[in-house]
Parts: sequence; structure tokens; C-alpha cells
Amino acid sequence: LLSLQEDPTLERHFKGHKDAVTCADFNPNRKQLASGSVDKSLMIWNLAPKGRAFRFVGHQDVITGVQFSPSGSLVATSSKDRTVRLWTPSMKGESTVFKAHTAAVRSVAFSHDGQRLVTASDDKSIKVWSVHRQCFIYSLNQHTNWVRCARFSPDGRLIASCGDDRSVRLWDTTTKHCINCFTDYGGSATFVGFNSSGTCIAASGSDSSLKIWDLRTNKLIQHYQVHSAGINSFSFHPSNNYLVSGSSDSTVKILDLLEGRLIYTLHGHKGAVITVAFSREGDLFASGGADSQVLLWRTNFDSRSYQDVLQQHSRRSTPDPPPHLSDIYPRIAHLHQPQPTAIQLLNSKTHLTPTQASANGHHSNGLPARHVASSRVEGWKGGESAGRGGLTAGNQTGPDGGGKGRREEEEIAQTHPLEVLSGHPSSLDSTLRHIVQQLDILTQTVSVLEERLTLTEDKLKECLLQQSQILKDVRASEARRRTDSEGTDGSPVHFT
Repeated sequence: LLSLQEDPTLERHFKGHKDAVTCADFNPNRKQLASGSVDKSLMIWNLAPKGRAFRFVGHQDVITGVQFSPSGSLVATSSKDRTVRLWTPSMKGESTVFKAHTAAVRSVAFSHDGQRLVTASDDKSIKVWSVHRQCFIYSLNQHTNWVRCARFSPDGRLIASCGDDRSVRLWDTTTKHCINCFTDYGGSATFVGFNSSGTCIAASGSDSSLKIWDLRTNKLIQHYQVHSAGINSFSFHPSNNYLVSGSSDSTVKILDLLEGRLIYTLHGHKGAVITVAFSREGDLFASGGADSQVLLWRTNFDSRSYQDVLQQHSRRSTPDPPPHLSDIYPRIAHLHQPQPTAIQLLNSKTHLTPTQASANGHHSNGLPARHVASSRVEGWKGGESAGRGGLTAGNQTGPDGGGKGRREEEEIAQTHPLEVLSGHPSSLDSTLRHIVQQLDILTQTVSVLEERLTLTEDKLKECLLQQSQILKDVRASEARRRTDSEGTDGSPVHFT
């Protein structure tokens, strides 16, 4: 179990963009990575070792957002040219243009059923589009300044948005009403996202803060201040246990959300890191920045799936249940700040600058005593891949600079073999999984019916308006006819 967590490594770097990389997303089929740039082009990188890359042109200005559809058959992009495009990621590179915004479009995202798109714009609006009908459906208009980002919840019932009015808003997609608003940002709210279970949202700010709210209690539950400049993008790991963030301070940072602390700082980019994204499986993540590069990292620190861990523990006679969310996340908010201590590590081949150590405090977040805290902090790790990407990661040593801390960690891990991950895979699991699949199908059906109902309502309104106009015309013509007949009979005609 000690090999469960290892350091992230730089796998590859992609060079092809001629200007800053602004956005990136992985294809769910695990074979492609898409990126958009200030150079107005969309690049589709083949992740196979000698795979070809495709460049797609069509936008007239900076591409600000990119996302693959859940099936991987389409790619959506947003741009400062006020349009959204749907691309077929093939040799032909055909695209459909969506136009409804009146200013730069800052982000684009698919709903999890692939039926809808949500976009955020400098025209202060959020717009929802039908992918199948390729048309605009409705707008959400309560932001008072540019809207930077908008995302659907996993079940499609909510939309989260944030912008330069320093607010993070939560919308009900059924009623089209804003149902919550968080306004405690010191600067622009730059990016927003749901965790994979839809129980929490996170938002980052130009004031370098990152905040996480629990949507069931509407409470701020975690607050991180680990970057030294504005955060431009972040991504939840599919397990919800980790979060990666990219900042204008030129670093990529990885947070352990279970422990509530910073565990890695990665130095791979020259200049601001503008976008970061985990793959759908969480085994890879990408970063892009002002240096026009896209870096591909292997996660490693969560390399073994939780299913494997559960199976290893299935022989235990009294397995502990998996942690409840109220145990995983602290019930009150804590401000996490890096400590000013530094670790000097020397390599026999190279002499590298030390980096700032991460906060190592364990917070009173309701975590059970059986949790094993990782003792990793920031420090240089040598090696070819680390040298290329400037990876910062290492193991904390004891106070005397020796390996005492490492031995203690091993002893703790042997005493408590990550019991929190244990549980019996049983027929109940498969039954629950089947129920969840059925609920997903029902959710998709309801969303399709909602769209059709909206279309029917619009048609009905149009018919009613036409009917009332016809009635008005009929009444007006009857009145004129009566007036004309009275005039020909010689009776007085009164004008009002």
C-alpha cells in the first residue's frame, strides 16, 4: 500500500501553438487532447506515441474555451469573436457556428448527457443551447459584469457561473431562476466547477484564492490561499480527493482535499499557467500556458483504482465502511496557507533551487483517526522527466535531515493499512450501480422532455399572440364596417 501514492511525472510536451494556450480538455476515449489558443486555432493532439496532431482554423479571434462531448464525437469551442463552434474532430474538420452572444464568449461546456451546451460571455449573460437542434434555447441574466465561466452539474439540474462582478451564482435549469449567490470574493471570480458527485462547487479568483462550498448546506467548507497570483483554471480529480490548479504565478499546484492541504507544486511552464484539466479517468492531467506549450503529466499519486483497494480488503472480517462526505470534508471553513519554511535538497548531478514547503497542518475537519496522512511536501525530485518539466515533489525528512520521517510514515502505514478505503464489493453494489444507471437514463429522458416542452411552450405562446392579433383585426374591421354603414344611412358618426 505504500506504493499507492507516488510523485506526478511529466510524460510529454506538445508544441504547435503559436501563442498562449488558453484551454484544454481530454477526449473521453483517452486517445486525444484538445487545446485552444490566442493564435485562434484549435489543436487536437493524438496521445499515441507517434500520433498526428490536427490544427483546425475558423475562429476570427482568441479561443477561450474547449470541451469534448461526453461521447467524444464532437468538440465545442468558445471565442472572443462572439461565436461558439461545434467541430467534428476528424480530417475534414467541419464545424457549425452558434451565434447569439453580443460580446466575447469566455467559456463553453456540455451537459453530462451531451444534449446541451452552456456558454458564458462578456455580454453579462449565460446562454444554453441545444446540441441536436443546433439552436439557442434560453438566457440567464443576473450577473452585473462579464461572466467568465459556466458549468452544468453532473445531473444537469444546476448551472454554476462566476464573473467579474465578484459573484458565484447557482441556477436552477428547470425554473431558470438564480437560487444562490456567493459574493465574498476580493476580486474577479475566474473559474467555477462541480465535483464529480455534484455535491460541491469550487470557484477560483484573481485574488489567488480557491473556495469550495457544500451545496447541501450552502456553507463554505474549504478555503485555499496557496498561489501567489490569480488562479486561472482548476480541475477536480474524478475521485473528488484531489484538485489541480493553474496560476499566473507560473505554477501548477495539487491539493489533497481529504487532508485539506497542498501536496505538490509543479514548475514546468515559463509564464502564466492558463489552463489545467484532469482526464476522465484521472490518470493524466494537462496544463497549458503563456509559453504556448501543452504539458501532459501522469498523475501517479492516485495510480491505483479504489476498486483494486476495495478488493484487497474484501477478506477482512469487519471492514470499515467508506467515509461519509461529512467526514471527508470539514464542517467549517479553514484558510490554508503555505508556511515560509524551505527545504534544501541537493542532487549529486544537479544543484536545484528549493521551493516553498506546503502547509503540513492537520485540520479539525472531522476526519476519523484511521486516516493516514501523507507526509509529502514540496521539494525537488531529480530524474529525466522531472528535469524536463521542472517537477517539484519529494518526501519530507525528519528534523535531523535524515530518513526518520520516512521510516515513521512506513510504520504508521503498516499499522493502519488505509482502512478508510475498505469495504465489501457485493451484490448490493451491483444493484445500486444498476439503479444509478437507470436514474441516469431517466434524467436524460426528462431533459429531452423538458427541451420539447420548452419548444411547445414557445410555439403555443406564438399561436396565442397570433390569435389575439387576429381577434383585434376582426374587431377593428367590424367597427369600421359599422361606422361605414351608419355613415351611408345618414345617421351621425361620432369620432372618439
